[in-house]
Amino acid sequence: MEFLKANLDFGVMGLLGFMSFVMIAFVIERYLYFARLDLTSFDDAEDLDLALTRHLTAIATIGANAPYVGLLGTVLGILIAFYDIGQSGVIETTTMMIGLALALKATALGLVVAIPSLIFYNALLRRTEVLKARWRKGRRP
Repeated sequence: MEFLKANLDFGVMGLLGFMSFVMIAFVIERYLYFARLDLTSFDDAEDLDLALTRHLTAIATIGANAPYVGLLGTVLGILIAFYDIGQSGVIETTTMMIGLALALKATALGLVVAIPSLIFYNALLRRTEVLKARWRKGRRP
């Protein structure tokens, strides 16, 4: 329990930080790719779709799972808070509230990662639809 208590914040915050870094890297890569994309270089709709949607699944997965990682951190933090209260044998409201408040920061950080991820995912998905429509319009005889 002491190992979990000492390393919970590093593990959860580190994982959410890594997820955030990956999401931002993929978002920047997609925006740069879309900015320099030449639609005339694609002859097949499937190839275009594959090129446009690359990394979007990872961004959506991060957006969908970051709250769960945060929630796991919160549940483990609450478990530690209750364990400490049980070990001390004394229920002090201040100690209990501080432990619970610190546990909730993991959920908050999970939401901070998830919300922008889903916003960027939806914006990028819309951009792919616009580019596919432009490609189809340019292919008409």
